[in-house]
Amino acid sequence: MSNHPSQPPPHPRPHRARLLRAGAAATAGLAAATAALGAGELLAALTGPDTAPVIAVGSTAIDLTPTPLKEYAVRTFGTDDKPVLLGGILLTTALLAALAGLLAARRPAYGAGVFGVFALAGAWAAASRPDAHPAAAAPALAAGLVGAAAVLALARLLRTTGPTSVTAAAAAVPAGRAGSSRRTVLAATGGTVVAGALAGVGGRTLSDRRTDVAAARDAVRIPPAADPLPPPPAALRPKVAGLSPFVTPNADFYRVDTALTLPRIDPRQWALRIHGMVDHPLLLTFDDLLHEPLEELDHTLSCVSNEVGGPYVGTTRWLGASLPALLRRAGVRPGADQLVGRSQDGMTIGTPLESVLDGRRALLAVAMNGEALPVAHGFPCRSIVPGFYGYASATKWLVDLDVTTFAAFDPYWVRRGWDRTGAVRTAARIEVPAPFARVPAGEVTVAGTAWATHRGVAAVEVRVDGGPWRQALLAADGGPDLWRQWSHTWAGATPGTHRLEARATDATGAVQTEERATPFPAGATGWHSTVVTVT
Repeated sequence: MSNHPSQPPPHPRPHRARLLRAGAAATAGLAAATAALGAGELLAALTGPDTAPVIAVGSTAIDLTPTPLKEYAVRTFGTDDKPVLLGGILLTTALLAALAGLLAARRPAYGAGVFGVFALAGAWAAASRPDAHPAAAAPALAAGLVGAAAVLALARLLRTTGPTSVTAAAAAVPAGRAGSSRRTVLAATGGTVVAGALAGVGGRTLSDRRTDVAAARDAVRIPPAADPLPPPPAALRPKVAGLSPFVTPNADFYRVDTALTLPRIDPRQWALRIHGMVDHPLLLTFDDLLHEPLEELDHTLSCVSNEVGGPYVGTTRWLGASLPALLRRAGVRPGADQLVGRSQDGMTIGTPLESVLDGRRALLAVAMNGEALPVAHGFPCRSIVPGFYGYASATKWLVDLDVTTFAAFDPYWVRRGWDRTGAVRTAARIEVPAPFARVPAGEVTVAGTAWATHRGVAAVEVRVDGGPWRQALLAADGGPDLWRQWSHTWAGATPGTHRLEARATDATGAVQTEERATPFPAGATGWHSTVVTVT
């Protein structure tokens, strides 16, 4: 048995000690950020899910993002653009939190100041939202206070327990005390993370429960149309495998909007105000709307962000009250030329008023393909005006209609440089064969969909490798507000790589332009093409 006294553990190497200290400090900052975000989510359960700091900052970031960058995001990430944005915000928050922890280890006030800036930015973002209320900034301010307090407390603990207390050794400290110090730091850091995570999950769960309208939506009984339409005939769709269904199922219908959290509106509390340049302003409850003579409308809706051949288009049977009838009841005054719809979340959509009143079947829709509107598609009410992209005609979560003029008000997208009218461009899309498909030589079926909403499609042509245009066989015509599907037999397909192109002609005789244009500012143009390999 040795008589030598126990020796204290050796000093870690200086550079290793610095790294350990920095890692512990950065981890403390991340733990403090977790606590901050959790506190913000918990308070947002009372003030509304859209006031949670990450959501408020993300929504403001969407509004402030330059249009070209926004289009790049939609083009690159598609409907995943919102998760990507939120992931980017969380990553940035993590980096700033790590910085706050490092600063707090040496200059506590500086570390706390990072969370102060975070709080002010979040509060400003929440308070500047169009639908903001006086308490909107509270979650961000609370998050900043909790984050600052947490990073200061953890930094103080790190300083008092020694720079290497997160390791098995600490200079000149007996092993038992070093282990105790290490456990204290780890417990405090881990406890902060757990508490923040529980608060965040709990807050989000409470928000979802408080704003859940599933039961209210399920309880809605949509009356039948006053004059029901017959089912869409089978002749509207060629019997070609791989071709889109003529009517798009609700679950597959595209969603492109700026909402990071879906507005959840109890139909029992919903009301629509029709005002502005009218003689008799109207205030309609959801029951009032359901007691109107409801109309059905088969209509193809497309997004202006759709690239040539893109997926952001779909066809639905909508059911709703006649928008022109309600406007006439309100009494539109002379000089009005724009109808502005406002969403629950503050989005504004402007539509040329003369087009709403020119005889087309514009609706305040309450149902989609035989069921109450899904929350993601505007429940309890949205507007539909044929002939226009969604950004100029289809206000989801509609709560306000303002009869005004183009000179008096620029809607959300117009302020960002988009075309004021938003008329749908003629488009043809090749769906069969799929891009880069391998097909057998001989006869190859080419098929797809074309649309020129409110004008109708009169013809579709296909060509191979820049050769002569050939007329495609059109399916039955469902009307000018619907897309039209088509097919073509490519005879004598020879082995090799080939390029297929399609173009449409609308019912006015105008042929789809070959000139390529990006979606901004008035919708994409150009002929859709696809490359296939014949074997």
